[in-house]
Amino acid sequence: MKPRLPLSLRLPFSRAYATRLPERPPYRAPDPLVNNPNATYQELPESLTFIHRPPPTAPSPLSYTTAPASPLLKDASPPLAGAALPPTVGKEREEKPRMSDEDIAKMRDLRRADPVTWTRGKLAKEFNCTPWFVGKMISLKRPERRSALEEREKAHAAARAKWGERKTLQADIRKKRKEFW
Repeated sequence: MKPRLPLSLRLPFSRAYATRLPERPPYRAPDPLVNNPNATYQELPESLTFIHRPPPTAPSPLSYTTAPASPLLKDASPPLAGAALPPTVGKEREEKPRMSDEDIAKMRDLRRADPVTWTRGKLAKEFNCTPWFVGKMISLKRPERRSALEEREKAHAAARAKWGERKTLQADIRKKRKEFW
């Protein structure tokens, strides 16, 4: 076994640790005015120095508004005569012919006589126009519109009566959520 030193002799030789971590000095960037070869220096009175540094790039004639560099800013060039165009996204609808006053009067008579049979869609097909045009030209009067809405609501209520418990609960939750909008 090794002989051990007394405690008083061991302490001075023990390792000491630093109380704080060393820090890097802050970065000091070189002065761009001093290191720029294009900068011009001019001594002014009262021990002042005027330093002129030109911009890093000269202005481009393409960046002006008369000749923009970006192709997005240029005027649209006319399409080439022989170039094929891509297909249209939606259906091309032909323009509906204008309706005469007699046709509008006939449409109005049919609608007023029996609004259940002569709906907007049927009248639009019959007279070759849009349902929007039929509604705009021949709208139902308020009591007729109200009764039509009540009939539709009765039909919808009959359909809702056939729903199951889960679908009814989900519809009620949606209705309650809509109240908080």
